[in-house]
Amino acid sequence: MYRIGIDLGGTNIAVGVIGDDLKIIGRGKMKTNLPRDPEPIFDDMAKACFMAVENAGLTMDDIASVGIGAPGTINKDTGIIEFSNNFAFEKIPARRMLSERLGGKAVYIDNDANCAALGEAVAGVGNGVKSFVAITLGTGVGSGIVIDGKLVTGINFAAGEMGHTVIMVNGEPCNCGRRGCWESYASATALIRQTKAAMEQNPDSAMWELAGSLDEVNGRTSFDAMRKGDQAAREVVEAYIYYVAAGIINIVNALQPEIVCVGGGIGHEGEALLEPLRKHVERERYSIYASKQTRIEAAVLGNDAGIFGAALLEN
Repeated sequence: MYRIGIDLGGTNIAVGVIGDDLKIIGRGKMKTNLPRDPEPIFDDMAKACFMAVENAGLTMDDIASVGIGAPGTINKDTGIIEFSNNFAFEKIPARRMLSERLGGKAVYIDNDANCAALGEAVAGVGNGVKSFVAITLGTGVGSGIVIDGKLVTGINFAAGEMGHTVIMVNGEPCNCGRRGCWESYASATALIRQTKAAMEQNPDSAMWELAGSLDEVNGRTSFDAMRKGDQAAREVVEAYIYYVAAGIINIVNALQPEIVCVGGGIGHEGEALLEPLRKHVERERYSIYASKQTRIEAAVLGNDAGIFGAALLEN
């Protein structure tokens, strides 16, 4: 049996055909080209699906189901994207629109962060564990909770938004409307803002040499400067990692999952991020003396996590 997984991103529509052995055997990709109306986006989504099936040496008759991982608020029961601010989508009948373009194939849909979590839980670093939380440190802080191989989505399919739990009352404003959200401190966007502030206060910092200007600062700037021995950069990184740890400690205390997986752009820093992160968690978690403890691990599927998770979606 083969399934198609679609990762609907702001830049690309990435598609993979996956077999029972959880390997991608064919791929397709189209540019998302935002801003656009939904109709041409779904046209290109279907084209990418046909491309992936052809590259796999299959036909659509070999495909059992198609899954979409999409940003925004998703109603899994109706297959409707209720709202996606980055796409300017409101009440888009995604399941019906794609199924019509694929000859009536069964289509499932969920939030993209949930799909990435499911992919890592089943086909990645969480394979074989029963309780798993995935965190993505990117433009925002994405997250998903998987228990016994199933996504925890709550009564309205919006559960698991750990990035919008507050770690600093009356803190930095968040685009969700609250203040002090974890995302406002632990996202790559937040790290870039923190790096720029430190650069302005430290004109001799190696961060200036690496970035060239404030406009060119990215999520790697402070980490790269820290590796050069820059003290200001080290302070930025240490503070940032403590913010990341604050949210993960909350997750550990609330859920005690077997694994918390860290991915996304900042997750690529590997042990430079994870080693000090684990120390903060070990020191401050409530279960400090328990014989079993949550493991903090790096994501392993990279950009394919969402494709795997989408392909694994079902009712």
